[in-house]
Amino acid sequence: MPNSRLLFGCAIFLASFLLFLVEPIAAKQLLPVFGGSAAVWITCLVFFQTALLCAYLYAHWQTRRSQQPPLSNAASLPWTIHLILLALASAAAVAFALQKIDQNQASDHPVLAIFAALSISIGLPFLMLGATSPLLQVWLARVETGEIPYRLFALSNLASLLALALYPTIIEPYFTLKTQRIVWCSGFLAFALISALLAWKTRSTTQTLAAVTSVPDAELPRSPLKHKLLWLLLPMGAAMQLSAVTSYITANIAPIPLLWILPLAVYLITLILAFQFPRLAPRWLMTRLLVVLLAGLGYMMINVDVSLPMRIGIGFFLIELFVAGLFLHSEACALRPSRASESTLFYLLFAAGGALGSFLIGIASPLVFRYNYDLALSFFVTAALALAVLWAGGWGQRLLWASATALLLVLVFFIQTAYERTSPVAVRNFYGSLRLKESLAYPGAVMRTLTNGNIQHGTQIFSPDMRRTPTTYYARDSGIGVAMEACCEGRPQGTGRNIGVIGLGAGTIAAYGEKGDRIRFYEINPAVVPIAQNLFTYMRDATQAGAQISIADGDARTSLTREQPQNFDILVIDAFSGDAIPLHLLTTEAVALYKKHLAAGGILAFHISNQHVDLEPEIVQLAHAAGMQVMRVSSPINAEHGEFSATWMLATDSPTFFDIPEVFNRAHKPQGTPKVRLWTDDYSSLLPILRW
Repeated sequence: MPNSRLLFGCAIFLASFLLFLVEPIAAKQLLPVFGGSAAVWITCLVFFQTALLCAYLYAHWQTRRSQQPPLSNAASLPWTIHLILLALASAAAVAFALQKIDQNQASDHPVLAIFAALSISIGLPFLMLGATSPLLQVWLARVETGEIPYRLFALSNLASLLALALYPTIIEPYFTLKTQRIVWCSGFLAFALISALLAWKTRSTTQTLAAVTSVPDAELPRSPLKHKLLWLLLPMGAAMQLSAVTSYITANIAPIPLLWILPLAVYLITLILAFQFPRLAPRWLMTRLLVVLLAGLGYMMINVDVSLPMRIGIGFFLIELFVAGLFLHSEACALRPSRASESTLFYLLFAAGGALGSFLIGIASPLVFRYNYDLALSFFVTAALALAVLWAGGWGQRLLWASATALLLVLVFFIQTAYERTSPVAVRNFYGSLRLKESLAYPGAVMRTLTNGNIQHGTQIFSPDMRRTPTTYYARDSGIGVAMEACCEGRPQGTGRNIGVIGLGAGTIAAYGEKGDRIRFYEINPAVVPIAQNLFTYMRDATQAGAQISIADGDARTSLTREQPQNFDILVIDAFSGDAIPLHLLTTEAVALYKKHLAAGGILAFHISNQHVDLEPEIVQLAHAAGMQVMRVSSPINAEHGEFSATWMLATDSPTFFDIPEVFNRAHKPQGTPKVRLWTDDYSSLLPILRW
């Protein structure tokens, strides 16, 4: 039945395409709600893996129930339920397309809130899309040869890979989120019609083919318990690798779909190769590559505070993810069942392993460990699984992988020892992995540095002459230093400045606090506040100097929306998630909110120092759209005083601010930049301004 096979293939391709297209759409629209944290995507990944497990569980139930005698009521029930669920999922897809996202809602339990939001918006459509590939493979086996067409699993992964490739390159740069949801909904409605047609067609042919499929299936051997256990554990190891590498990339650069998609695309490629082209990855080659990569990256991780340039690091980790994922998926694929009746159980345990692996890294690890061991733990589990599947290869393989497993376990403890030696305080939560590093970098003075992953969020040098000196990106000659000095020129002496700061860090900006000043910080991560208050003295020293310091908990946009106009002389946008400001703080709606809280002639100070994203052209667009002048202020490195190279953009509607000599001599007009599209809450894309 070539027409039937084509229709089945189209349904599986469309379902997988829509499944992986909705993932970045749903995750991106949740980023602003939860402060743009990189953990949003990791939590979404756990949800997607869990939802896929539920989908495979439903497919397994459908397969079992639909094997009842065709004329019985029990046989009719699953088909009826499937059609009803398709109808309900279609209604949910329409509601998802038309929904409005509240950018200012907040939650004290972000993980549960993300799960609830995704379940309500895309839960049922995701369930039906996820169940399609394993379910339709069984249906096709019933109406044709009785053998499971495993190649359709590779087709589904190819469709998923295509969706991931199109999203950051074509869909995100050219379409708003609302348009993306509407187009996705249209595709889902088409899928629902095709799926309903196939369900009806398969139901009508089940009676005549039931006897055909049952006889050869009964003659095939059952899969042993060991194989079923590996169906679970091997995908678990691959999912741990995926989650750990994704967390590393998004935490150290920026939580943007392009970077989420890189490791996920590599993961899908390994699935395609494992199921469609197993001969391209012979075991002897994969084991040699895997042991070399695990050893090399394990050696890199020994120096916990030293890293390669980010591009090189990302390249190495993606290659390791590819080799490890291909090895683990190939071993699982080689153990897949020959019985058609066990195929959905195989997919069910495969999905359970994926959900378990992502849960261990994305949810359990931040709750259990103070430090981030995710990569080291995923390497250890990979080596242990290689030992299990290669045990029958003889004593050479056993000795090699037993040694690798032991050494990688030692690596975990080594990293813990290294962290504890240099970091007396460490806290890990949904918003990141905070560490306080302490050193004697300056003669006779202790220096403390607050880091989130590899990103520094403030430094203080505890010497009498440096204790109140702003360091890192906030030096006196930096953009914020220039703004602080010139913002209130001409006011009567003793009239304090009113400063708002989005992003607390170590509280370095409080070093500018003088008598009469009012400085209000907005901080989303509850773990940052006690560290800044108790382990750094910037805020205490400012209070002793006569400044008033206050802190607003939660996302800045949420807090500013609820507050009355604050009349800030300067509003500093310095909240970093990864290596750049979260996108929801850089939209036209956000700037309009900031202007509401500025005093007449007030200044917006955007801190845009980072390695990977050129935010300057977008800030220029936002300032001009808001009717403000904008200039760039750059400052050089001064290692003696702990000052970093910094770039700030200052925007104001004051006609005279940039004529003040101190500002005029330091500010520069923005350089000529390629045209970028203005960002809104419904549209943003970092692709045009990435520093490739």
